[in-house]
Amino acid sequence: MLSDASFLAALEAGTLPPEAFGHRGHLRAGFLYLGRLDFPEACVAMKRAIVGFAARLGKGTLYHETLTVAYLALIAERRADEPADILFDTFMAQYPELQDVAYFRRYYPAGVLEAAETRRTFILPRPRVD
Repeated sequence: MLSDASFLAALEAGTLPPEAFGHRGHLRAGFLYLGRLDFPEACVAMKRAIVGFAARLGKGTLYHETLTVAYLALIAERRADEPADILFDTFMAQYPELQDVAYFRRYYPAGVLEAAETRRTFILPRPRVD
C-alpha cells in the first residue's frame, strides 16, 4: 500500500492506478487533505485532484461537486472528534458508515444526485421524506 504522501502525489500526478481511486480511495484523499488543510482549502485541493485525475483518464466529466463537498463535510465532522494524528484505517474502522453509499443517500432524495446541477455546484442536503 502506498504511503499517504505517495498516494496523494500519485493522485495529483495522475499516475495512481484507477482501481486505487474507487470510493475508499476518494475517502482516503479527502481524509488526507482535511488533515493538512482547512475545509475550504481541502475542497479546492480535492476538486483539483479529482478533475485532473479524471482528465488524465479521458473521463473529464466524472467530477461531482455535491458528492465531493458533502463527503468532505462528513469526514471533517468526524475528524473534529478525533486526535489530529489518527490514521486513515483507524478512522475508517471507527466510521464504517462512510464506506456505505446507502448511508449517504439518506441526505439526498432519489434523483437529486443524478441531476446535472449537482455535478456542477454544491447542493445542500435535503432530508428524505419517507
